Amino acid sequence: MRHDAPSLAPQLLDRLRQVRLLALDVDGVLSDGRLYFQTDGNEIKAFHTLDGHGIKLVQSAGVEVALITGRDSPMVSRRADALGISHLHQGISHKLPVLRQLCEQLGIELDQVAYCGDDMPDLAAIHQAGVGISVPGAPSYIRQHADWVTERPGGHGAVREICDALLQAQGQWDAILDTYLNDRA
Repeated sequence: MRHDAPSLAPQLLDRLRQVRLLALDVDGVLSDGRLYFQTDGNEIKAFHTLDGHGIKLVQSAGVEVALITGRDSPMVSRRADALGISHLHQGISHKLPVLRQLCEQLGIELDQVAYCGDDMPDLAAIHQAGVGISVPGAPSYIRQHADWVTERPGGHGAVREICDALLQAQGQWDAILDTYLNDRA
């Protein structure tokens, strides 16, 4: 029995098949983009568990994951650590150079990267990546440069939507579903 992940155009699935690195912005993509501060100045961020499990699934399928964010946040460090993401870059205002460095470090090309972002600092990375992705809450001038805009908003399953599509495109989807359907470790 076949269980489909999100339906995407065949040419987009072909490009996702080549992806070896999923690079993500944080605020507005992995979180809903809102910043919460307590009276003591400490920051609070909410992350969706569906996104986290999707990240673990693509990592287990051999796709590297990187977070490239403009802000420095101890909460992002904790989330990256909890998900086993070793490629964490914070305080980055120009993301494309970092993405290029990661590609060199991993021995891959930019066309093997899926990058998801939602604002101006992400624009060059969205434009240059093999698959440029954005989210519905991004400004229209960002979304128009993306190859794909997720249906789900940032912080509410957008990353899981991307992960599921990657797994489908790379032929991992049915095996993963079978593992969970049959409760196999």
